[in-house]
Amino acid sequence: MVSPSLPSSQATITVVVKLFAAYQEAYGQGELNLTIPVGSTVAQLGSRLIAEQPELERWRDVTRFGVNLDFSAGDRVLQDGDEVVFIPPVSGG
Repeated sequence: MVSPSLPSSQATITVVVKLFAAYQEAYGQGELNLTIPVGSTVAQLGSRLIAEQPELERWRDVTRFGVNLDFSAGDRVLQDGDEVVFIPPVSGG
């Protein structure tokens, strides 16, 4: 599967990325403040995270996304100040 790349644009926005489970373990923190090109989608942001932390590739197809406290599709275009959540499956009890 070809990963979508972030749009190449000189204009940027900043988003807050909340990380859980495997994503939090891979980054060693629960939150990232990232600058991304205007027009970037949630899926493109996810591809960036996976490119930075390749061990997350196994979670690509099963991770759900949230934007501003609502579940979201991967094709949602992000806006400046959005809070994005990546939620891989979790187990335990």
